[in-house]
This record gives sequence, structure tokens and C-alpha cells, in this order.
Amino acid sequence: MRLGIVCGSFHRNEVERMLEYARDEASSKNWEVADVAWVPGSMEAPLALDRMLHREDIDGAVVLGIIERGETDHGLVMGQSVTKAVIELQITHNKPIGLGIIGPGAEPEHIEPRLEPHARAAVGAVTAMIG
Repeated sequence: MRLGIVCGSFHRNEVERMLEYARDEASSKNWEVADVAWVPGSMEAPLALDRMLHREDIDGAVVLGIIERGETDHGLVMGQSVTKAVIELQITHNKPIGLGIIGPGAEPEHIEPRLEPHARAAVGAVTAMIG
């Protein structure tokens, strides 16, 4: 099976680590990472996912990113919008998408302990939904 991964680059150092965990998890489940796309942030992820899922050689996708808590509700609104778009893309393409976005509302101390479990769980969700 072939997996696409979309990564938000706003927190590039942390998301690069998430990508390595996702690659490792995909390998352990005998999935090939066929494509990795970097986008500016979580808001741009749905378009990259849509483009990726149009491809016949992509069986599922994962989105990785971080939405920190800010001074306003911007992150919450963005997180809800991105999640809704991801759900709609799964239905439209009939292909699973693993949501590996930490947040919205993540405080700096929440990020580090969630990098590996969020990345691995996102790949696991895709694997579980292929059937």
C-alpha cells in the first residue's frame, strides 16, 4: 500500500520528527511512503491532501502538524476548519486520512510528548481503515 504524507512547516523541526515516526510506523505496517508534501501550515493541508488523493497510486494519506494555543481563537477556528475539510476529503475520495495534528490549543509543554504518538496513531488509523 502507498501512503502520502502532508506536513505543515510552521513548526518544521518538530514536524520533521513526526515525519520520521510516521515513516517508521508505515514501514512497520508494510506501507510505502510514496510522497511527502510540505505546506506552510495546517490551513494549506487540505488542498495538498486533495491533490495527493486524486492520484491512483496513493491509497491513503496522513497529515502532520501543530496548532498552538494563541492569544485569540484563531487556532481553534483553524483546527475545526481543517478537521472538517479532512473528513470531507476522506468521503469524497473514499480513501482514509490519518489526522496527526497536535492541537489546536497546544501549549509548548504539550508538543514534545505528543510528537511520536500522534504521528504513529495517524498512520495506524489509515492502516485500520484500509479494508
